[in-house]
Amino acid sequence: MILRRRFLLPTFSRPKRPPRRALAANAALQWLDDELASLALPRLDSFACARLLQRCIARRDARAGRAVHARVVQRGGVARLDAFCANILLNLYAKLGPLAAARGVFDAMPERNMVSFVTLAQGHALRGEFDEAAALFRRLRKEGHEVNQFVLTTILKLLVTMDAPGLAWGVHACACKLGHDRNAFVGSALIDAYSLCGHVGDARCVFDGITAKDAVTWTAMVSCYSENESPEDALVVFSKMRMAGSKPNPFALTSVLKAAVCLSSVTLGKGIHGCSVKTLYDTEPHVGGALLDMYAKCGDIEDARIVFELIPHNDVILWSFMISRYAQSYQNEQAFEMFLRMRQSSVVPNEFSLSGVLQACANIAFLDLGKQIHNLAIKLGHESELFVGNALMDLYAKCRNMKSSLEIFSSLRDANEVSWNTIIVGFCQSGFGEEALSVFREMRAEQIFSTQVTYSSVLRACASTASIKHAVQIHSLVEKSTFNNDTIVSNSLIDTYAKCGCIREASKVFEALKECDVVSWNAIISGYALHGHATHALELFSRMNKSKIKPNDVTFVALLSVCSSTGLVSQGLSLFDSMRINHGIRPSMEHYTCIVRLLGRAGRLNDALKFIGDIPSAPSAMIWRALLSSCVVHKSTALGRFAAEKVLEIEPEDETTYVLLSNMYAAAGSLDQVALLRKSMRNIGVKKEPGLSWVEIKGEVHAFSVGSADHPDMRMINAMLEWLNLKASREGYVPDINVVLHDVDEEQKARMLWVHSERLALAYGLAMSPPGHPIRIMKNLRSCLDCHAMFKVISKIVQREIIVRDINRFHHFEEGKCSCGDYW
Repeated sequence: MILRRRFLLPTFSRPKRPPRRALAANAALQWLDDELASLALPRLDSFACARLLQRCIARRDARAGRAVHARVVQRGGVARLDAFCANILLNLYAKLGPLAAARGVFDAMPERNMVSFVTLAQGHALRGEFDEAAALFRRLRKEGHEVNQFVLTTILKLLVTMDAPGLAWGVHACACKLGHDRNAFVGSALIDAYSLCGHVGDARCVFDGITAKDAVTWTAMVSCYSENESPEDALVVFSKMRMAGSKPNPFALTSVLKAAVCLSSVTLGKGIHGCSVKTLYDTEPHVGGALLDMYAKCGDIEDARIVFELIPHNDVILWSFMISRYAQSYQNEQAFEMFLRMRQSSVVPNEFSLSGVLQACANIAFLDLGKQIHNLAIKLGHESELFVGNALMDLYAKCRNMKSSLEIFSSLRDANEVSWNTIIVGFCQSGFGEEALSVFREMRAEQIFSTQVTYSSVLRACASTASIKHAVQIHSLVEKSTFNNDTIVSNSLIDTYAKCGCIREASKVFEALKECDVVSWNAIISGYALHGHATHALELFSRMNKSKIKPNDVTFVALLSVCSSTGLVSQGLSLFDSMRINHGIRPSMEHYTCIVRLLGRAGRLNDALKFIGDIPSAPSAMIWRALLSSCVVHKSTALGRFAAEKVLEIEPEDETTYVLLSNMYAAAGSLDQVALLRKSMRNIGVKKEPGLSWVEIKGEVHAFSVGSADHPDMRMINAMLEWLNLKASREGYVPDINVVLHDVDEEQKARMLWVHSERLALAYGLAMSPPGHPIRIMKNLRSCLDCHAMFKVISKIVQREIIVRDINRFHHFEEGKCSCGDYW
């Protein structure tokens, strides 16, 4: 019975819920039905439909808009709508898509007006379909529709978006014919277009012709002058704007602040700051950012910090600006502090704030913190951003971690010239000149644009490897580029040619310079100093004094250095006094070192010691090392020992001091002292730097060490050495075995002289280069007396110029003589 009742009971099925996707469409239909019902209209009302479509556009509800369109179709289609409602439906699809639907509505409209064409053209422009948009404007004119201010401004905005503002002249002519050229709306758009073209005069003509100027018009003209590097005119227009009673808006204030930056006038910037305070725009993000930029560039970074603290901190751009400015001014602690504060706030770092704090890490080679920022960039998804990638590469390169830098470079999808330059500079800073040149070749193969930094860096790489062939090739590339008259690149060329032994070429580059700066003068004077040409260096200094360029501390280091290497004691002392008294330059340790070397090399050791005692601050290890080196030359053992003790007090593991002291004891015959000193060096782990020499043959650099026998052409090198030994002996050459400081017999000492690294490099250079071609050798240590004498003899035998660059200077051997005059 219970079972029966159970089956007799009425059953109710659960109503099925409509799919979620249909809810919005149903709501839109109900919404439309409700609206139509409320109006109690039996047929479609264009006004009611237009109101509904505008609400869809405002809410960006494309699905509801399509539902309204569907109801329109059900009640007769677009043809039943008036032009006003049809244009709103067209605008819906133009803004929210799909554009094909907009095109369908446009084609179905029985009557199209100017608004119809402009609306569809804007839809094409939003999607980058500029040709289609332009075609619609041509069709509008062809079909005889009205061309009013709205059409003209839309066309002008389209041209700017197409990056074709140069076509604004045609639109301007059309506006003049139709009498719209004096309209503020059209005039502002014309000014913007002419500004992008750089035609400031045309923009000013438009501006002057506008009868009723509004704030937008004034702002457009101020911005035009600021963007085209006419800051004075921007300020004049801004002043007239204020006198005309037009209140400046944030865009006018940011533009005139940019003009203040161009003029480097913090006073002017403060005046504009006051104006922004009066108009209550000082806390507006764009104005605040412009104020920060102005104070950071024209005043003090702390002024920018005050402004930053006064404006809202919810904009990541402002945080990024402050972090980057602190990093660029090497105030790294403040950059870290700002980044930490940003992390503690609700603001999430972007690629610019991350790259700014990474630059601060790179400034001080703070690798540990840099790795933490790298991990944060990965978590935030910014590790593939170009700015972050370049900053990470720079950090790892400056921390001598080129492997990690190259890994990041390889992972970048859109590496630009900054990325390539970072790798090249990184290799140069790490001492890998050949690798830097290899990367430059790859950069050229990838057709990446070479910048000022690129050329300066690869030229530095050529200088470090003394690769004259590559230097000449890069010079040719520079001449074909837009940097052929660039002062910075020319300065690098001067420095490179000088360090590659081509001082004449360096002089040619200098004399061809149109604009010289202090770096140009220093580069050529230092070049002549490096080659020991004191007369030329002093003549150039005299010319420099007659020019508008004032010498700096680097200039006097070069001058004092050349006086030291050529024995011009009185001139050197006179220059030192002139530097302090006439030029007001405070001597640095480098200047003091040059004077100690000047006096010591001339044999005035007691004067050098007295001079050290008169130095107002504690002498550096470099100064005592210069005195020790002079003591070795003049065999002053007691004073040399005293100088060595002073150096080792400051730098206990300085290998150069141990080597100089050992050589001094050996030259004095104190072999027991030599043995004790070498034992002491072994106990503390100090090793003598091996002598290395390099020679460039056909663009390839070959390295040799003392007694090396691993070169593939060693048999040819030994044969050339035997021939040179035979020829030199016939010319009267006698080996100076006293320079060999080992306790071996005289015959062994003579054999040891012939395997010095510079002689191996010379033999290979003579064997592999054509007759008459100069030989260029670079050595990491000071040349020994016997090799110096031998090179003079060989230069006469082979009738070639032999150019040797040792750790101190260049030696040009020719016709049995050396440019140093045996004084170095």
